[in-house]
Amino acid sequence: MSRALACAAVAALCLAATATAALPRTGSLLPSRSLAGVHIGEPAAAVRATLGPGYGVCQGCTITTWYFNLRRFDERGLAVELTSGRVSAVYTLWQPAGWHASNGLVLGAAQAQVTKAAGALVPVPCTGYEALVSDAHGVRTAYYIVDEKLWGFGLVKALESPCR
Repeated sequence: MSRALACAAVAALCLAATATAALPRTGSLLPSRSLAGVHIGEPAAAVRATLGPGYGVCQGCTITTWYFNLRRFDERGLAVELTSGRVSAVYTLWQPAGWHASNGLVLGAAQAQVTKAAGALVPVPCTGYEALVSDAHGVRTAYYIVDEKLWGFGLVKALESPCR
């Protein structure tokens, strides 16, 4: 095989991998680790490699925030906040169906199930909702509660406010 053909084959494989990167339909939370494959502290390039280039940028946010939506014009999805080019927060938007946590929780679960599955959590009041949080490994995991139901997941740096 010629060198040019080999280079073309490698380039095609790289482009195929990039083209398939996208927001997962059923994202997963690994408490204190990642949400939809995004980790606190990783560079913006890693987020694009994981989720692809299909995101919108918040125009009125004080922190650079990228929105990855499940479908065009659908508010459900994922937000990624970037500070100095690195992930400082990642959280679900609205209540994307089928998203789950490694501890068995599924969005829409009753608040009692959250406290049973996630262990000791500290309540943090936010405007219009409550965040139940735990800190480990320098990361705060947030379980967002609305009307006593699990509405969303989030990760921020430990000890930072989970309210968004």
